[in-house]
Amino acid sequence: MISRTWSRTPLALCLAIAVLSTYSMVALAAQDKMAAELTASGEVSVDGAKAITGATVFSGSTITTGQNSSAIVSIGKLGRIELLPNSSLKLTFSETGMTGSLEAGRVRVTSAAGSTSSITTKDGAVVADNTQSNAYMVDVECGNTIVTAQAGRVELRAGNEVKPVAAGQEATAGQAQPGTRCTRLRTEGMRGISGGGLAALLLAAGGAIAAAIIAATSSNNDLNFGGTPVVISPTR
Repeated sequence: MISRTWSRTPLALCLAIAVLSTYSMVALAAQDKMAAELTASGEVSVDGAKAITGATVFSGSTITTGQNSSAIVSIGKLGRIELLPNSSLKLTFSETGMTGSLEAGRVRVTSAAGSTSSITTKDGAVVADNTQSNAYMVDVECGNTIVTAQAGRVELRAGNEVKPVAAGQEATAGQAQPGTRCTRLRTEGMRGISGGGLAALLLAAGGAIAAAIIAATSSNNDLNFGGTPVVISPTR
């Protein structure tokens, strides 16, 4: 009986060591895997599962926001990415930088100097200058790609064309789809100018010209269009 007990002791000890080693390896792997923190407002999901503020986001995750919802993914010293309503972004990151694939909606990106950041769309890629801090927006709501830089400098690379975008500038690639807000705004703007807006502008311009002529003639009755002045006097 005693010999049987002693024979089982080494087996139990080996099993305990194996289990402990396995858990230690899993814990170390979890610690080594870089993660980001989510701040959610409204309906936000990560890889199809509903997510709330404080949730952990790993590289390779897809973040989606619903109507009237938004999400901010903070990636430590690299920067952060904000998803606006009705957006979908697959985000990957490492110790040196972050990149996202924007499927729908709009994102605002803030990246630190020394780290890389880029957003790809169906029209091309937006690549930030990693020698400085950058803040920029990428918008695909209209079916094309619109890039606006708030700080720093980015490039919109579409096909063989590279468009530099400095702070305060905008660049586009692709074709806006009919029925989107971009085409509606453009159409409404053209209608306004070609209709009553254009008539008002012409009337205002005509009134300004007439007023200038009246002021000139009432001051000394002289109209000088070049050459020898002609004086028109009602009486001699």
